[in-house]
Amino acid sequence: MTPRRSLRARLALAYAAGIYAAGVLVVVLVDVPLVSIDATAPDGSPAPGSEAGIALPQLLLGSAVALLVLIPVALALGWYVAGRFLRPLRAITATAQVISAGDLHRRLDLGEPADELTELGRTLDDLFARLQASFDAQRHFVANASHELRTPLAGMRTLLEVTLADPDADAATLRAACEEALSLGEHQERLVQSLLTLATSERGVARWESVDLALVAGEVLASGRAAGRDLTADLEPALTAGDPRLVESLIANLVDNAVRHNHDGGHVRVLTRTSGTRAVLTVVNSGPLIAGDQIQRLFQPFQKLAPGPHGSGLGLAIVHAVAQAHHAGLSACPRPEGGLSITVTFTASG
Repeated sequence: MTPRRSLRARLALAYAAGIYAAGVLVVVLVDVPLVSIDATAPDGSPAPGSEAGIALPQLLLGSAVALLVLIPVALALGWYVAGRFLRPLRAITATAQVISAGDLHRRLDLGEPADELTELGRTLDDLFARLQASFDAQRHFVANASHELRTPLAGMRTLLEVTLADPDADAATLRAACEEALSLGEHQERLVQSLLTLATSERGVARWESVDLALVAGEVLASGRAAGRDLTADLEPALTAGDPRLVESLIANLVDNAVRHNHDGGHVRVLTRTSGTRAVLTVVNSGPLIAGDQIQRLFQPFQKLAPGPHGSGLGLAIVHAVAQAHHAGLSACPRPEGGLSITVTFTASG
């Protein structure tokens, strides 16, 4: 195995070699001309090196001694300079080791002077901040998912225990308990399916195909998702590229959200069109008034405007993930009379 040599030692050797080479160059530039002059001087004439009281041999010997003394001086100076330059790198390494051990709140904060290493430190600080936010969001998501999955299981367990503990329970009571247990199981199945869809969306698009938003929206509406609402569909051809299943999930969740968070006698409007180089999908629905500062929160997992049995809070999170996977624009505007207008802008394909 090749012996490990530290970066500081390599830099010190490089600096020392440069200093020593400069010293040798100076000696050569000074001594070689004197040697040449001495060699061409007539016998008996004084050598140029002796005019100042120093003989040429003594000058050469002094130069050789100076070069020998320069070796440890150059090494020491190179070691010191390398240590000064590598001090921020040592701070980066030490802090990164602490952060990798689990303390994501630490930062490098190298400060001044501004150079390549401090720029690297700022870049790493930004990376650590994003990692911290990602891990915090992941922990929050897991906690919410665990709560949402545990709730129907606890309800099903309680229902079955109460029914079985009743000695007078007849067939009708048992049947009703089973039907309610099935309903809770269906809710849990929908939640798991939503979680899988969200995870698939966040992974990105695996295959790109030509997709007509109008055709997919028509199929979603034909499945009866907007039943019970005054539906208006204005579906013009809007071709884009993407994963057909993810695009269908996006439209289905938008329509489900528009139907679920609506009021009796409310309306839902679905529009598709091509605008320049964009394929645009818009879903508009009536419903309760929504404050503008609450819009962005709705696109986070398990976020609801009000507690209640309406959905799991994953619908718009799936929409946001699918839009990001397709590099599509996503905007939502509250309507003055209540409800939302959500627009997804894809890149059109010819």
